[in-house]
Amino acid sequence: MCSLELFPDPPPYGDATLLEFNNKMVPGLCFESPPKSFQTELVHLPELFIPLDAVKAPGRMELSSKGAFIHHREAVWKRCLNAWHNMGLAGFLEEMSNSEEEVPPWLGRLACCSLAVCRWLSSFHGSLFSHLRMKSEDLTAEFSQALNWANCSLRAFAWHPHTSKFALAFLDDSIRVYTTGSSTVPTLKHRLQKDVACMAWKPLCASILAVACQSCVLVWHVDPTSLSTRPSSGCAQILSYPSHSPVTNVCWSPKGGALLSASPVDTTMLVWDVATESCVPLQRVGGGGVTFLSWSPDGSKVLAATPSPIFRVWETQMWTCERWPTLKGRCQAACWSPDGSRLLFAVKEEFVIYSLSFSVSEGETKGYVGGSQSATVVADVSEVVRDTEWGEVRIGGEIQSMAWDPSGDRLAVLLRGNPEYETSRPIIVVYRTRNSPLFELLPCCYVQGKEGEIPQLMQFHPSFKKGALLTVLWNSGRLTHVPFYFVNAQFPRFSPERNAVISGNGSNTTSTRTLFTEM
Repeated sequence: MCSLELFPDPPPYGDATLLEFNNKMVPGLCFESPPKSFQTELVHLPELFIPLDAVKAPGRMELSSKGAFIHHREAVWKRCLNAWHNMGLAGFLEEMSNSEEEVPPWLGRLACCSLAVCRWLSSFHGSLFSHLRMKSEDLTAEFSQALNWANCSLRAFAWHPHTSKFALAFLDDSIRVYTTGSSTVPTLKHRLQKDVACMAWKPLCASILAVACQSCVLVWHVDPTSLSTRPSSGCAQILSYPSHSPVTNVCWSPKGGALLSASPVDTTMLVWDVATESCVPLQRVGGGGVTFLSWSPDGSKVLAATPSPIFRVWETQMWTCERWPTLKGRCQAACWSPDGSRLLFAVKEEFVIYSLSFSVSEGETKGYVGGSQSATVVADVSEVVRDTEWGEVRIGGEIQSMAWDPSGDRLAVLLRGNPEYETSRPIIVVYRTRNSPLFELLPCCYVQGKEGEIPQLMQFHPSFKKGALLTVLWNSGRLTHVPFYFVNAQFPRFSPERNAVISGNGSNTTSTRTLFTEM
């Protein structure tokens, strides 16, 4: 049974969702503001409106400035080393083959033959993974968690894990940092800060922000006590690695000791020590790259999704992993329960939410992922047609992203909708959840914007005291906060139909599991 059939009718088109109060959603036309008893929770949180025409897309310039200088012929060995550093093995071989007059003839011929083999292997690899033929900006748009990254003025968002401030990335490649109770809004700009796809604040630290960019990872050090609105580019560390671009995802360990970065064209996941600007590459064959990373809240596991129908779950002590192939598409969205014992994920071109539980037995803490031998379908979000007082409404479709609030009581799911029908549009559906002693998922409500608005990104506030607070970025350039006022309570037991399983071995090294669906 489709879970969306159990939801109440959505509000009329154009009635923006304001809040959840007394277990019911209040549309924006009913109240101009939240009830007075709750206004103190929201009074300092800015709600922004940045229309698309207010920010201009930057002109694309060369990343290197060497074209502005008089040409100087360097030694061949130095040019080859620079090519290796900038473009990897292919760049080294190309520079060597173009310098036949300066190298021994046999070395030049060897470089030409090696370059031909390298290009052939690259083209063969590209035929297996079609995304490798895409441009850098198109890759970022494809694998960003934003619904329409390329055509929205707001591109990335990150709440700070401990304080009430957030970072917001714009179409013009600038980032602004908003802090409650402060009129100072620092604007971060850097020559390498292009095509921002993801941001993450360092836990247990008030000032460090990691930014996934086109060619590198920028780590900003933003002094929270400074009154400057334009921190110098010297406040940003540059973390780069050969063939690791564009970077589409970054995430910190829960204690802030390590930073992970991922690129959809690089099968290597990098574990950075930011203090020393060094990294440890974690590479596995297969997948074509890494598109999405999510560190479990307890710090014991990391989800790594790939552009192909494969995702991996790593344990963070010995860095071994379990490998999960799927039938149809790549892992599009995922989120961990607050205690790290359960992973919810969605697969592209499917309309269901899968659940995997994790537990570690005594004596098996090192090198052991601890994933369950089966995954179940806990929600079906296939399209349903509702006949309401204001006409036919279609709701459902592929899942773009998911977010689980830190209390474990609300799960938000952004559905893409069906573009073939005018009455179908992207919308956020919210479930009530409980993870212990049994996992339960109950329909709650919808979150929608004003007329014509489509949700792009969403994230829960990490420390909202009176329930949960969902921040939503809309395609109009508006940023809003939707509060859910509730207390933790037990609700009726709910057992979804389990019509999908995952089976495989449970070895403590790299293992493989297979996903299939019963007909």
